[in-house]
Amino acid sequence: MIRFGLLGCGRIGHVHARSINRLEGATLTAVADALPAAALALAKTYGAEIRDPDALIASGDIDAVIIGTPTSTHYDAIHAAAAAGKAIFCEKPIDLSSDRVRDCIAAVAATGVPFLTAFNRRFDPSFAQLERRLREGEIGKIELVAITSRDPSPPPVDYIRQSGGLFRDMMIHDLDMARFLLGEEPEEVFAMGSCLIDPAIGAAGDIDTAAVTLRTASGCICQISNSRRASYGYDQRIEVHGSKGMLSAGNALESLVQVAGPAGYRTAPAKHFFLERYEEAYFAEMAHFVEAVSKGRAPRPDATDGLRAQALADAAAQSLETGQPVRPAL
Repeated sequence: MIRFGLLGCGRIGHVHARSINRLEGATLTAVADALPAAALALAKTYGAEIRDPDALIASGDIDAVIIGTPTSTHYDAIHAAAAAGKAIFCEKPIDLSSDRVRDCIAAVAATGVPFLTAFNRRFDPSFAQLERRLREGEIGKIELVAITSRDPSPPPVDYIRQSGGLFRDMMIHDLDMARFLLGEEPEEVFAMGSCLIDPAIGAAGDIDTAAVTLRTASGCICQISNSRRASYGYDQRIEVHGSKGMLSAGNALESLVQVAGPAGYRTAPAKHFFLERYEEAYFAEMAHFVEAVSKGRAPRPDATDGLRAQALADAAAQSLETGQPVRPAL
């Protein structure tokens, strides 16, 4: 039985608590949050204790720590958990600074604790199946990957100001997915971006619409499209073209029921946002982590995967600023 301590009792904390509650080999022992009401609500729901964050990490009855707090707190929490010998499940990004991510990797390596960077989309059933079939060679050599990720609406501007920017906050999931699907490291990054949705986002120094092209050493190309607005729901699609054909994974819809009439066919809208769209991915991610820790295996994606996605995000930000392709510092 893996005994979890949860740092952060907000939206993502509840997601992970639900997953733990569904797993036979895991239990949520204690929680901590800067907001007492948030900690109390989650603790009451799942029968966990409320502890001070430092005490939680140091507790002898905690085997693994979930870091679901704001990104600015991850660095200290990772170092403390590693020093305490706890397995670490850390939300992305590990940190907004690649150098500080490298420090975290060193701290984890020094103690040998298991570490998972929570890129949950790798565990989406459709995306995972698509990747498996790529590796099996179903469509031959990969030539072109297209990843679409569009949110239904932008987050509050206060969040934008501390998010690290669209590339490090939103697109980092897609950059990790690009690595996951391509099977080789991108060596060139070219980014374009605009502020088309909310002028306040531009005033905060960010963009809300972006396109990034990645190219690998073998010449494979990946195109990523991001927008902070999609009037039709949470738009999450992947298409991979290869020498023998194409694999694709479309949007998850609220219902599979379709109606036909004189105006044509109508389907349900896409699921509204990430909580609904990736519910099973979050569960599969946690199940993978629990199994890996229980059996003494290294979970994936690991801290190095987190760093490499961050390096691609850094390169995209530099490319946007300079207008030139950038080689990521991998």
